Amino acid sequence: MAVEVVDPADRRALIEFIRMAWRVYRYDTRWVPPIVVDYIQFLRPDKNPFFKHAEGIYFLSRDGKGKPQGRLAVTIDWNYEKHHGEKMGAFGFFEVVKDYAVAQELLDAALEWLKERGVEVVRGPLSFSMNHECGLLIEGFNESPIIMMPYNPPYYQEFLERYGFTKAKDLHAYWYDAWKEVSPSYLRLAERIHSRYDFKVRKVNVRRFNEELERFIAVYNEAWEHNWGFVPLDRNEMVYMAKRLRPLVVPDLALIAETPEGEPAAVSLSLPDYNQVFRRMGGSLFPLGIFKFYFYSRHISQGRLMALGVRKAYRNKGLELLLSLHSLEAGRKRGYHGGELSWTLEDNHAINSFIEKLGGELYKRYRIYEMRLLS
Repeated sequence: MAVEVVDPADRRALIEFIRMAWRVYRYDTRWVPPIVVDYIQFLRPDKNPFFKHAEGIYFLSRDGKGKPQGRLAVTIDWNYEKHHGEKMGAFGFFEVVKDYAVAQELLDAALEWLKERGVEVVRGPLSFSMNHECGLLIEGFNESPIIMMPYNPPYYQEFLERYGFTKAKDLHAYWYDAWKEVSPSYLRLAERIHSRYDFKVRKVNVRRFNEELERFIAVYNEAWEHNWGFVPLDRNEMVYMAKRLRPLVVPDLALIAETPEGEPAAVSLSLPDYNQVFRRMGGSLFPLGIFKFYFYSRHISQGRLMALGVRKAYRNKGLELLLSLHSLEAGRKRGYHGGELSWTLEDNHAINSFIEKLGGELYKRYRIYEMRLLS
């Protein structure tokens, strides 16, 4: 076996890096192939503004016949160091055949690269940060992944822990039955909140997309700034992320709560579970992928509430409940049978308790691992 560095400027090499995952999941019907052209753009440093404040390297492992056996991306985000005062390295896009020696070889290469740069601690899987897809699935393998949530074989946990990684933090995913009756007490509370504070909850106006984006940026960075592992998104990153999401956003599921003066107080973003569509596309947009996307998008049966944030000045006023109920109603109108609320930090007891009281059931658990490199 040999580990080589993948040049992200080499399109063929990058595609091989991406498609290595097909070797792992070829017989796994729950896995959802990523859209290759989207991954190419995300992984290219000259396209993804994350790399304006980060550096990274991609590793690919081959067997004696030259066939890919594993892959790994390693990054250092300088904004993380500025925000947290800790030099952290991250690993992600981790895929490997069921051979521990391959995983060990990839992780050895990653740690050597990070140590050369004076990194204090390495955490992952983070592809590339907590603002992106993160966590290793450790519970809930019987269900397919929801849009923009990770999926992996159970043996990845064994490989990482055998190598010496330990738990840093768990992330929770909750399932909510859309047609479960909402407690009358919650409905009465929502009425009181409306009458007392006069918040207005409205859907995003896609015709004024840039203005709406500024509102989301303002709320997002303030709402999550003290969360474990969080790094604020700069405007370039937010614009880039919005462009990736724009074809997937349904206005009824993207909500803004405003004060009577029009100030954004809270936001929530839910997405239809396009993984039900991507599974049929096989990772390709062409020649038939686009047609499959538009056809099967009409038959999505579930969604994911992926972000809900409240600005400091408007917390403890029930905005989480208002946005959740509006999202639920929008999902019901679309005919969804349920949806995932994800992810939340395991020790965010306030939001986890709220979700459970609302009727959400913890059904998947993800883990961020870490290893100290410098004492």
